[in-house]
Amino acid sequence: MPPKQCALCNKERAILRRPKTGQQICKECFFYVFETEVHNTITTAKLFRSGDRVAIGASGGKDSTVLAYIMKTLNDRYDYGLELFLLSIDEGITGYRDDSLETVKRNQQQYNLPLKILSYDELYGWTMDRIVEKIGRKNNCTFCGVFRRQALDRGAASLNVDHIVTGHNADDIAETVLMNIMRGDIARLGRCTLICTQGEDTIRRSKPFKYAYEKEIVMYAYFKKLDYFSTECIYSPDAYRGHARMFLKDLEAARPSAIIDIIHSGEAFEVKEEVKQAAKAQQGEGAQQA
Repeated sequence: MPPKQCALCNKERAILRRPKTGQQICKECFFYVFETEVHNTITTAKLFRSGDRVAIGASGGKDSTVLAYIMKTLNDRYDYGLELFLLSIDEGITGYRDDSLETVKRNQQQYNLPLKILSYDELYGWTMDRIVEKIGRKNNCTFCGVFRRQALDRGAASLNVDHIVTGHNADDIAETVLMNIMRGDIARLGRCTLICTQGEDTIRRSKPFKYAYEKEIVMYAYFKKLDYFSTECIYSPDAYRGHARMFLKDLEAARPSAIIDIIHSGEAFEVKEEVKQAAKAQQGEGAQQA
């Protein structure tokens, strides 16, 4: 049986099947459609303005490494007019973050972008290793998430940037929707699918990979031969998110569009005012009992 031709160009041999659409396509067409979809996400949501100083949250992992590469590529190709920076946070996790930061430093050289690294130790006087030693592994991701968001804001302020972009992908967002449903977190459920957020005293943040599947990000990094760190955080296997992730993988195996379907459901979700008030009252009762 002869090899199948690419479903898009009908010239080259198809070497992969897109997890997102099921299309069998060649490598170059995959690069083109992946990059074009991210570009369309950026332009449709009007994420940037020419002259913006943008910090890319860089951890050395696949998502942030591909994001840095894509942001530089699209900025040059479509003349966004952005000034790009890499911003990394050292949480103080021995055997994980210290190794991944070496990857970020190589990315800095490969992409020729300025790099700023801030650590929990210098900002808060604590490392995640010491926090876990004190509180155990049950809620460490909650602490780390709060510290990390604040650290990114402080790092962005020191760089005088207008915007932070992070590598959160479609799988991450769908997982968050599921987590908020399972926890009954009405407040977060209404805003967790937003592509761009900004608080009163925080810097604008966005997710250019909002509709990009994790599997396709991995494939892009593999075929582009990008330099990234692939080890998972040593504390994350105990995180609550892991349950939502396993459930989502099962849904995706049965129906690949489930990831995007969940995101679209979250986007269309509206909370009645009486439900909001009941949720607030319930949270208040819980706080009093605590």
